[in-house]
Amino acid sequence: MAEWLKRAATAGLASDRDREVRDLVESILADVSARGDDAVRELSVKFDGWNRDNYRLTPDEIQACVDQLTGQDLKDIEFAQAQVRNFAKIQRESMTDVEAETLPGVVLGHRHIPVNGAGCYVPGGKYPLLASAHMSVITAKVAGVPRVITCAPPFHGNPAPAIVAAQAMAGADEIYCLGGVQAIAAMGLGTASIPPVDILVGPGNAFVAEAKRQLYGRVGIDLFAGPTETLVICDEDGCDGELAATDLLGQAEHGPDSPAILLTTSRKLACEAMKEIERLLQILPTAEIARRAWETFGEVILAEDEAEMIEIADQIASEHVQVMTRDPDHFLRNLTNYGALFLGNRTNVSFGDKVIGTNHTLPTKKAARYTGGLWVGKFLKTCTYQRIVTDSASAMIGEYCSRLCALEGFAGHGEQANIRVRRFAGRSVPYAGRVEAVD
Repeated sequence: MAEWLKRAATAGLASDRDREVRDLVESILADVSARGDDAVRELSVKFDGWNRDNYRLTPDEIQACVDQLTGQDLKDIEFAQAQVRNFAKIQRESMTDVEAETLPGVVLGHRHIPVNGAGCYVPGGKYPLLASAHMSVITAKVAGVPRVITCAPPFHGNPAPAIVAAQAMAGADEIYCLGGVQAIAAMGLGTASIPPVDILVGPGNAFVAEAKRQLYGRVGIDLFAGPTETLVICDEDGCDGELAATDLLGQAEHGPDSPAILLTTSRKLACEAMKEIERLLQILPTAEIARRAWETFGEVILAEDEAEMIEIADQIASEHVQVMTRDPDHFLRNLTNYGALFLGNRTNVSFGDKVIGTNHTLPTKKAARYTGGLWVGKFLKTCTYQRIVTDSASAMIGEYCSRLCALEGFAGHGEQANIRVRRFAGRSVPYAGRVEAVD
């Protein structure tokens, strides 16, 4: 039986806060839908203090942002983007179009078709998260999306140079300095100056996530995202207290509502990690945020064995799962619910977030039970087609179809089958009649 050495504080139901977010987002989307660019501009001024005639950055403005970065900055961005692009290409190559003759004369197939337009949101109000530009823009481009646009909020009153450079280097077709719900609304609904897209992707705060949720159906989205989550699974053979503490706090700094959970079979390691967390919180520059997250949502769970750790981890279904045990591959073989796995103490979530090549837009709030994260396939529609190449095949399928339609009472559907039996088999089938069984 597992023992909780530290539990998350009982936060209670956040229904009132959720309702406030829901209602505000609904009103903003309605306003943008009705007034377009005027509403977007008013909202940008209200929430970001950012006013322009047109929020799309010009080539000169983009170049000015690139010029603010050092040569090493640009090389580092290029390296990260090369890793993301390489893995995205590997994923795309795994998705093949298919066509097969499933019965004599009957040909079925599917094609992977990219959407025509993708809108990528890059958070940047608190930290300029340029990595989100790699993850979204490059992945969409590798998928073959012809129009990829980006929105990121101003940072300290201006376009964030690193974000803009990353967007441009990733291949964005249009770059807008626009943040929050107004950016999501503009991309999803469209305005006079920003044609709408077909899918919205990228992380964001609670308001951005709610805007995507409300627009889902009118446009596609990558996933429903919440605060960053991390689960560290460890034992004394693969980890120590300092390493566990560092990796927990490294993700807790995302925000005060970011859960960070330690799951281990070692009481000694758990106690050492909790002491290290307190030590690191005295020196970490982002300690104010990380401490709030740890104190409110941090947990330390002591399990009896690896089997119980796997059971608990699948129940948690964390966004990030870092495994530092004697045999990390045991968890790769047996875990089923996670956004992304980080195996062994040589890797960590930060590598995945920033540079290693896998995508960092991942499911939260237990959504890992039914979906993975953003990848090339999110930008592709798998569309089927069929072809019948012989008269006999059309008549044979038609006979089965006619009888099945009769069982359902769909006379019009049945007649679609019957007319082909009459034409291609020369059989006398009454209008909306039922084909007799063939010996």
